[in-house]
Amino acid sequence: MNKSYEVEYCNLELRFSRLRIQQLIKDLIQEGYSLYWSEDEDYFILSIRTGRKLVKLKFQQMRTGDYKLIGDYIIKDAKLAEYMEKLIGDTRGHAVVRRFKDHIIVIENILFGEVIRLVEVSGFKQKVIYQKGPAPTLEEMEEMFTSTEGELRLTLLRMEIDDELERLYEAIGASDTTKADKCRAKLHQMQDRMLMLEW
Repeated sequence: MNKSYEVEYCNLELRFSRLRIQQLIKDLIQEGYSLYWSEDEDYFILSIRTGRKLVKLKFQQMRTGDYKLIGDYIIKDAKLAEYMEKLIGDTRGHAVVRRFKDHIIVIENILFGEVIRLVEVSGFKQKVIYQKGPAPTLEEMEEMFTSTEGELRLTLLRMEIDDELERLYEAIGASDTTKADKCRAKLHQMQDRMLMLEW
């Protein structure tokens, strides 16, 4: 393996059931990784040892009982990076992936588990290698939600609503009226999207 190999995962949005996290632990143990985990009411943290490094995956528990992988991660282990990308694909997740190798950065924008934009950066030069049509607008995103895999889109939207309701609850508890108003406005938008999907 090239010693300069490094992958950074940002803006992750991956959803997991508890059963899927348990399967992830089994798979990693079978791959020979040393790991341990801890959890409290809000988070499940999975620590994976890769050589001298420790990668801590942080899963936030949602009101639905499912978990959301959050945070940014730098992985220097090729096998673990490959497994991470499989997870993004399998969960149809969203992410920005940056690969660093031999002074070149390759950036992948992934939406619903599919690469929609691939850019290579070398020094001051930037080259778009692949782009799946123009960047989707908000209206196009809503069309994506209504077109295919309607049930999956509906489930994801319900999870987003749960997360926003949690933020609203926290804002009300903290007497933060500005944040509470923003949450309410966002929830109204989500309600419209929900009605479109259920239609």
